[in-house]
Amino acid sequence: MNQRLLVYVPPHPLIQHWLTVARDASTPSVLFRSAITELGRWLTYEASRDWLVTQETVVESPLSSCPGTVIDSQIPVAVVPILRAGLGLLEGAQTILPLAKIYHLGLQRNEETLEPSCYLNKLPEKLDPQTRVLITDPMLATGGSIMATMAELIQRGVNPAFTRIVCVVAAPPALQKLNAAYPELTIYSATIDGEINDKGFIIPGLGDAGDRIFGT
Repeated sequence: MNQRLLVYVPPHPLIQHWLTVARDASTPSVLFRSAITELGRWLTYEASRDWLVTQETVVESPLSSCPGTVIDSQIPVAVVPILRAGLGLLEGAQTILPLAKIYHLGLQRNEETLEPSCYLNKLPEKLDPQTRVLITDPMLATGGSIMATMAELIQRGVNPAFTRIVCVVAAPPALQKLNAAYPELTIYSATIDGEINDKGFIIPGLGDAGDRIFGT
């Protein structure tokens, strides 16, 4: 049986609440930023459940020794926010993964061709293939930006099976491209919307997430 892309839409009530706040066109920029931050926090929490590597240990409580479990600090963790909108999810993600290294990747979409171009790349030349990589991007629409990001990561030795994508809204075109190229991936999204318009915006979506986050 062929492997297929895993896409999780967690039913957590806080995720549903903050998604609704973010969708509302009347939500002011400052509250929209808060909503995206909270979605970054809760979606990263869900994404990290079976993704982080742990090890068993023994600690001394005030009364006796007892077994415990800790995160294995020898396995590197990295967060790759796709600029600029991915920065909105980064703050929440960092509260869950405070020791993760942050590698910024700036992509700008041509509004006529809908193809991305890179204006900033802070990825290292090589990454440990055991690295757990979390990509943050609020909108997976046409799939251009996320496919370009994955190509950059694969060139640097990243294993798609150890990669998670956190987004707010995903649409079929992006999911279909990712499934065809990287079926080992796992995506955590607050929702999946059914279509995109001729300008590459998800319907109903959030509008331009970057503009709404930064008030521009």
